[in-house]
Amino acid sequence: MSDKQSVSASTTIAASPDSVYALVSDLPRMGEWSPEATGGEWVGGASGPAPGARFKGSNAQGKKKWKTTVTVTDASPSSRFAFINKVGPKTVAEWTYEIAPSGAGCTVTETWTDGRGPVIGAIGKVLTGVDDRVAHTRSMIETTLAKIKQAAESGA
Repeated sequence: MSDKQSVSASTTIAASPDSVYALVSDLPRMGEWSPEATGGEWVGGASGPAPGARFKGSNAQGKKKWKTTVTVTDASPSSRFAFINKVGPKTVAEWTYEIAPSGAGCTVTETWTDGRGPVIGAIGKVLTGVDDRVAHTRSMIETTLAKIKQAAESGA
């Protein structure tokens, strides 16, 4: 039995797939849109999205603060951006952004796949202060997509 579960949401954005990809793959700017991610920087010589590039992100929830390092697994301009977070050899989370042309713009789908399992999940509750990570992440994805839509449609 798999301990993985996924949460995803989509929105249609009146902007080109290129411009939306530029936003979702600009991890240092993610703090502008995400309720939990607060910023970060590319590390290990990386300067932007590319498979294998690593990013150290800062996160906060209430008074709790933590950092994670993620590795980009897919950086397909205008169509897909994905990265994983590992604890040791275990992938504890995967984030993907799928972008598809749609009418006068595109549809973007953000998906989080949880691979933490019960032990890392319990530790995560203590470190982050979030009891129900699935519900919390669903709300975060909806907020993040709404803010990305606003930024893309305003040209910000």
